[in-house]
Amino acid sequence: MQTKIHPEYNNDTAVTCACGNAFTTGSTMKAIRVELCNKCHPFYTGKQKFVDTARRVEKFQERADKKTSVAAARKGKKVKKAAVAIKKSAKKAASKKA
Repeated sequence: MQTKIHPEYNNDTAVTCACGNAFTTGSTMKAIRVELCNKCHPFYTGKQKFVDTARRVEKFQERADKKTSVAAARKGKKVKKAAVAIKKSAKKAASKKA
């Protein structure tokens, strides 16, 4: 087994973000510079935007809305057919009694 092959671990590594936020953590590096951190990343700040160059999001939403409206229309047709079937069975039952 080889000795002294592992890098030295630093408990007080300074991490500096491009936005100016700085904190310390443990790492094998003495200093770390990052572009995004939890203070400036859009996902964590709530300022996330969808970059939609080819209207992909709108197209997907339109297809989803169309599917739900078609399903609702089909359900409406089924309800109407059921009502017509009930009326027919009521008429047959009335004609049998008469």
